[in-house]
Amino acid sequence: MRIQARNRGRLRPRRTFCVDEPFGWLQGVGSNANERFPSTACSVIRQFMTATFPRPSLPNPADFADVREWVFDLDNTLYPHRINLFAQIDRNMTAYVANLLGVEPAEAKALQKRYYHDHGTTLKGLMLYHEADPNTFLEAAHAIDYSVVPPDPELGDLLKALPGRKFILTNGTVAHAEATSRALGILDHFDDIFDIVAADYVPKPAGETYDKFMSMHRIDTTRAAMFEDLPRNLLVPHALGMKTVLLVPEVFETGFIEAWEKAGDDDGHIGYMTHDLKGFLKALL
Repeated sequence: MRIQARNRGRLRPRRTFCVDEPFGWLQGVGSNANERFPSTACSVIRQFMTATFPRPSLPNPADFADVREWVFDLDNTLYPHRINLFAQIDRNMTAYVANLLGVEPAEAKALQKRYYHDHGTTLKGLMLYHEADPNTFLEAAHAIDYSVVPPDPELGDLLKALPGRKFILTNGTVAHAEATSRALGILDHFDDIFDIVAADYVPKPAGETYDKFMSMHRIDTTRAAMFEDLPRNLLVPHALGMKTVLLVPEVFETGFIEAWEKAGDDDGHIGYMTHDLKGFLKALL
């Protein structure tokens, strides 16, 4: 396996809100500093909460017949939401912010989430406003126990069977992606990992991050598919002509549902939705 991004560490924020914050950094999809993007996820999530749409969509294999570039987000995409690996990282980030700024955990948590909302990652906000060292932050955030991630040989077999190249495109880092993929038993099936460090700490969904990734690997987006658990991170891939697949939780926790309550009116950039990545891939092969 060839890894071009050499830095180590990891950050991957959890989904906790509808996308109605001012995302001036959402470059490449016609944004500006004052533009507000309506939630694209809320309407999607609500479909799974109603009796009229009880199951996610399955793929039409013909739609994916020409795909030769398979791009996967990492957390809550290559493993199910229920594993909840991010809970450990979340606690570590809160502790880091509290220690860095000398504040109580509750205040640190609020600031941590605000920076994620406003800048895409907690790290970006800490770098902008507190001159935080990214490597120190990432090392502290990812002092976690990966033994909670169970091996998934079936997923490995499915990834191996996909025709063409496979990539991980993550707002985390290479070290976290390697550790997680190694625990799953799927690391050797990927051609490369493009991380937050390779993106110069500019997180998805920024258009420039996708541009860097696509340019580095000469991705033909008309023959590519993107798998993600965050709806807004599929906006640019859809605009580039990629197939887009949204991974959603099989069971919605109360807190998760409440976080997506605000109304949204446009999910046209999401081609497919599923809570079962392996079932989706099986349908393609």
